[in-house]
Amino acid sequence: MLKLIHVIALSPLFVLAACGADPAPGPVEQIIVREPGAAPVASAAPVTSNPASALIAEGKAAFANCSACHAVEQGAANGAGPNLVGIVGKTAGGVAGFAYSDALKASGITWTAAELDSFIADPAARIPGTTMVAGAIADSAKRQAVIAYLESITAN
Repeated sequence: MLKLIHVIALSPLFVLAACGADPAPGPVEQIIVREPGAAPVASAAPVTSNPASALIAEGKAAFANCSACHAVEQGAANGAGPNLVGIVGKTAGGVAGFAYSDALKASGITWTAAELDSFIADPAARIPGTTMVAGAIADSAKRQAVIAYLESITAN
């Protein structure tokens, strides 16, 4: 009988001790199942506080490839390509101290977003005879980001 009393008296302690013994559950993986042939489920796009800032940041990152030839700092020397700070709105061939091709100087282009888009997509097709033989960006979204970045450094 004494053993039974001890077991009954100690039972609540064992039950309570067991309640907190399991660690909190970790992250749960979510798997979305859809019927074959059904349209994919759209995932939520990341929310950015300022889409323009995000585009400019994306353009700055994409411009890293261009920086092998082009500087974008006020007063920086021209490289294999001209310094592009303030390029938006300028006439093609207008950066002082850079030896442009005759084709680019004679193009009569003003660097608007549309002209930059066309030129960056395929420089040799836009201005046959240009000396910019590398740096074409085929991806339209990446070009738009680079142009947003160039516009941002023109405005500043």
